[in-house]
Amino acid sequence: MYIHLVLSINLKIMKSTSLVFTTAFVGVAMLLGFTFVRPNSGVEYKASTDKSAIKWVGRKVTGEHNGTVALKSGSVSVDGTKISGGKFEIDLSSVTCADLTDQTYNQKLIEHLKSDDFFSTAKHPTALLEIVSGTKTTGDKYDIKGRLTIKGITKDITFPATVKVTDKNFVAIAKVKIDRTQYDIRYGSASFFEGLGDKAISNDFELDVNIAATR
Repeated sequence: MYIHLVLSINLKIMKSTSLVFTTAFVGVAMLLGFTFVRPNSGVEYKASTDKSAIKWVGRKVTGEHNGTVALKSGSVSVDGTKISGGKFEIDLSSVTCADLTDQTYNQKLIEHLKSDDFFSTAKHPTALLEIVSGTKTTGDKYDIKGRLTIKGITKDITFPATVKVTDKNFVAIAKVKIDRTQYDIRYGSASFFEGLGDKAISNDFELDVNIAATR
């Protein structure tokens, strides 16, 4: 009985001391201007690969080509009016060309895009877009900051997007311009090769992205 009483008293003293120290620490921190960051409480939305779409456009001196590439997986977190994170995996091996009707030339272009001259899909079958943050500007407009990985090379990227969020659904539409040479894709680039003339290919290509996600 005596031992039990002593233990109870000691536990009460320890709890009381801990509360005093905690209260004192918080008070001092507030006086010094420190802020406490709570864990991310964002709501996660999972992307629907069937309802999402990614279209690409690549330009050259004599014209352009366009097609699609599939979203393999993805998710995004929304915390109030901010996008707090996200990750989207793009299946580069799924690339298609929509403008070449001749199947022989169409297939040649696809094979070339998958080769080491471009995306090296045998070695790097996917690209990864990681969302670092999304800040609302006006209306449904957001500024998105992220990291894009292609061929194992990661670069910071920023782009505007139109985002609509409800309790159950997340929809984002964006046009993303990418400098392919930053990812060691230099084929046909006048920045690295001389005398290309009308065979030069633009360093930039564009992705028209439409993401649909649900809770």
